[in-house]
Amino acid sequence: MKKTGVFYGSTTGTTESVANLIAKKLGVAPADVHDVSKMNADVVGAYEVLILGTSTWGDGELQDDWYDGIKVLKGMDLKDKIIALFGCGDSESYGDTFCDGMGILYEDLKGSGCRFIGAVPDTDYTYSSSVSVIDGNFVGLAIDEMNESGKTEERVTAWIGLIKAELA
Repeated sequence: MKKTGVFYGSTTGTTESVANLIAKKLGVAPADVHDVSKMNADVVGAYEVLILGTSTWGDGELQDDWYDGIKVLKGMDLKDKIIALFGCGDSESYGDTFCDGMGILYEDLKGSGCRFIGAVPDTDYTYSSSVSVIDGNFVGLAIDEMNESGKTEERVTAWIGLIKAELA
């Protein structure tokens, strides 16, 4: 498997838990799971694959630690990197901004030359709007631990199956 690093921004611990679940299912060592608040170019540069996770806050905003993290990524040459995104949101209380943070990461990085993997159809989700949906697909794995925690394990497992071939 290509050298993979999982980076997350987590305020309440939900995104961190999902990051650790993804890492475990992929066989990524705990030492390769990083809090984005500690992200720097040297750490990012050590990986061929970046799995980036964020929650959505306020009126569809990135988790706070990502504001500095995205600056690190934008300052790097990402043309040889593979990026998979995951986002945590609340489709019931914030159905009009569901997983927007993931869409913001995508928008900020789509011109960087990296290759995105792991788009997920939005058909198994209930929400009213999301900037992370393009042509009926989330740009990555959308997770709703608030209202659909019973689907998290299944969604992560299916997503791992989707991206694993790209990581070989």
